[in-house]
Amino acid sequence: MSASVSGTIFAIILGFIFPNLFGDISISSIHEYFFASISIIPFYMMYSLPAILIYGVITSIISDKVGDFISIKTKEKKVESIVSGLLHIVFGLILIWLSLGAAMLFFITDRIMKRRKQQYKWLEAIKSLALPVVTWLIFMGIVWVKDMFLN
Repeated sequence: MSASVSGTIFAIILGFIFPNLFGDISISSIHEYFFASISIIPFYMMYSLPAILIYGVITSIISDKVGDFISIKTKEKKVESIVSGLLHIVFGLILIWLSLGAAMLFFITDRIMKRRKQQYKWLEAIKSLALPVVTWLIFMGIVWVKDMFLN
């Protein structure tokens, strides 16, 4: 569930930070910036979300398990969060700044969800995949409407 939420947020943030990835359009107004950002977000989602869902989930599980193990050995509960956070950073360095941002967002999202102290079931995790799908459809819908009516 953390991967679905953080992957969606990450793509949206990337879209607004890097709206002109390929440099093929000039952005000279807020209107152009907005539509460039909206147009690139589905692209970012298609490429970043699978990586976050696969690599991010696997490395997050490893980070949490190692953190739990060290926390139990040291009998210090706070160690788990510190070790897990540090391992998220280490695993996030694979693509330096880009993946580090995704790893930190994943860690923060995961910690917020853990603080709620709810037990999530597999069905809820599968349902959470609707968030990126619906987000992708909304942004693609905006792009399609813009292309149909404004061009």
